[in-house]
Amino acid sequence: MQYVRPWLLIGKYRETLDDALLARAQVGALLHLAAPVEPPGITTLYLPVEDGEPFDEQTLRCGVDFVLAQHVAGKTVLVACGAGISRSTSFAIAALKEAEHLPLLVAAQEVRRAHPAGLPHMALWSSLCLHYQEPDDYLALIRATEPGT
Repeated sequence: MQYVRPWLLIGKYRETLDDALLARAQVGALLHLAAPVEPPGITTLYLPVEDGEPFDEQTLRCGVDFVLAQHVAGKTVLVACGAGISRSTSFAIAALKEAEHLPLLVAAQEVRRAHPAGLPHMALWSSLCLHYQEPDDYLALIRATEPGT
């Protein structure tokens, strides 16, 4: 698991199965995107999101609203997908954008700074850009989030 902020983590599916790890990280809410998991004492939302497929508006809104509501409730939120690389990173970028009122590229830089392996698939990035009505330039995302930027 990687902390993006003290309240926001990105993780892998297998980490959601480790109750001790979740407890050490003080995870209070879990948005899982790969398979349903219901760790005891943790508020969960499962959204079936296929890797490399664009988000539909309802799924994106539902996931981001869940993360933000749990954050407002004072919970540490883990966003997890299969490998913790693309889908979870995309939702973390959207949540950070809305929580801190950041442009998408800046939110992506913040997420990649904390989790260098995380990078949204091109289709997921395009979905975010369309939803937030920001320029869809995947190469700009790659350049803006390269290590050292």
